[in-house]
Amino acid sequence: MTHSIYTVHEIEPVYNEESRILILGSFPSVKSREAQFFYGHPQNRFWKVLSTLFHEPLPLTVEEKKAMLRSHHTAVWDVVASCEITGSSDSSIRNVVPADLKRITDASPIRQIFTNGGTADKLYKKYCLPQTQLPAIRLPSTSPANAAWNMDRLLSEWTKILNFL
Repeated sequence: MTHSIYTVHEIEPVYNEESRILILGSFPSVKSREAQFFYGHPQNRFWKVLSTLFHEPLPLTVEEKKAMLRSHHTAVWDVVASCEITGSSDSSIRNVVPADLKRITDASPIRQIFTNGGTADKLYKKYCLPQTQLPAIRLPSTSPANAAWNMDRLLSEWTKILNFL
């Protein structure tokens, strides 16, 4: 039996003073925590979706990923700063301490916040919206667990981010 453990988010957000959108996940997966960067699971389609929308080659290294995000005015972080979680299961997240999104919204001219999936959206509304006062647009999760959404369907929804860049 896998037990939930209290885990602290140790990946720094990616943003700068030119970031116009903020994409929020829920909490890093085990693979992302191991890779020490966002969307580290090889089957997660986040980087493939963004590189396709931005007409960029697929970034492979952390530095390439950061450079692509910054060059397209895109900030990335997660809603949860720390929590109890079992493995990578979003549904197991408990005892949430939300991330301080003001760190990004105070430093950047964020036009729109997007949430990557239902859990990120639910947690954002519960913990962060009262702080930021910025409504988020929920996008379908790029996680491999979201098998109902193929790449074409993901791209058709995720194109919404381009309207704010």
